[in-house]
Amino acid sequence: MAIFKGGAASNNPARACNSAVLATLEKLMNLVKILLAALLALSSAFAFAAVEVNKANQAELETIKGVGPAMSAKILEARKAGAFKDWPDLAERVKGIGSGNSAKFSGEGLTVNGAAFAGAPAPAARGTAKAGTAPKQPAKK
Repeated sequence: MAIFKGGAASNNPARACNSAVLATLEKLMNLVKILLAALLALSSAFAFAAVEVNKANQAELETIKGVGPAMSAKILEARKAGAFKDWPDLAERVKGIGSGNSAKFSGEGLTVNGAAFAGAPAPAARGTAKAGTAPKQPAKK
């Protein structure tokens, strides 16, 4: 009975077993954390992957924010006549895609022949006037 009363962990088989189990569980938890981190990194890489308009199916097109079932159907229907050459070709052949939506869809990851849309003006920086507008004049007293 002296084995189970007090003393160092090395003298107590139950404590030695518990510490071995705890060490194994700690290693297992570290492995789970590493696997979860790797899975998260991999899934985020897929989330930012480009969607090529000439190769994507309906479900892939609909991963682009703003492209719903109706727009993806229009894109697929127009693509039956041949691959899109560039963004202007896409905008010309698909009703509802102009320069605004082209810039929006491109920003969300849509590409045409691997190219992003380059025709949209850069957004104005905060605190600066928009292009084509005069700065506001202070009110007269």
